[in-house]
Amino acid sequence: MKAISVALAAAASLTFVSGAYAADPKAGEALTKSSGCLACHSIDKKVVGPAFKDVAAKHRNEKGAEAALVKKVKAGGKGVWGEIPMPPNAHVKDDDIKSMVQWILSLK
Repeated sequence: MKAISVALAAAASLTFVSGAYAADPKAGEALTKSSGCLACHSIDKKVVGPAFKDVAAKHRNEKGAEAALVKKVKAGGKGVWGEIPMPPNAHVKDDDIKSMVQWILSLK
């Protein structure tokens, strides 16, 4: 019985550590706000760039969407949503970008 309890506790701690970003969707939202993304985007309407909900809808069933969007946010881009370019966000940590993208993709 003790061995089962120890195994369950170890599995639970690994799940928490590996899913730290996914476990707290508000972390991605807070990072999005503090990283300056809201200067050009909003959650539900187009500003300069697309609404985050539109980005989520466009990529919802796309295999590899998370990795592609992380790369695009980091490097910047142009042409998918119009001619106004999104500047690169090289100053933002990769883990933070991943958390933000996971939050954006969770929007409905």
